[in-house]
Amino acid sequence: MNLDKLKTVGLDQLAELQAISRQTFAETFADDNSAADLAEYLDKAYAGEKLTAELADDNSEFLFIEHNQQVAGYLKLNWNEAQTEVQGPDALEVERIYLLADYQRLGLGRQLLEYAFDRAEKLGKTRVWLGVWEHNQKALAFYQKLGFTAFSDHVFQLGEDAQRDILMEKTL
Repeated sequence: MNLDKLKTVGLDQLAELQAISRQTFAETFADDNSAADLAEYLDKAYAGEKLTAELADDNSEFLFIEHNQQVAGYLKLNWNEAQTEVQGPDALEVERIYLLADYQRLGLGRQLLEYAFDRAEKLGKTRVWLGVWEHNQKALAFYQKLGFTAFSDHVFQLGEDAQRDILMEKTL
């Protein structure tokens, strides 16, 4: 029997968060980006000091999801001023949702998003939003299946490469 578990990530798990962040992002995007751009992004986005500050923010939350007692992925939520682009007081952002390749297609992503929807409601939010790379067809289809719709876009800088993210939202 598979027992999936969500666990809040604390500062004492910084090294594990950093490792899974780098691994899942690389697994997801390495084939479509230059090694130099990827390395620059990983070093900046997942630097220990940056993750430490994000973990300390009262308007953000990180969770690990475990599958068969192994960390399979993680989720990062932001609200209020912690949102990467403030979408108003009624919004909660899913900034990061990543699963290790071996744990995809097991329903774990859906569990993470269901947690995000519940968390948003507990915080009095009426919308959940996220950004997804325009070329990540698998993720776009997944979010659409869960009721997200596109509402805007923005530039996501990956090293020297300016990429387009589609902003999607779901009203609760």
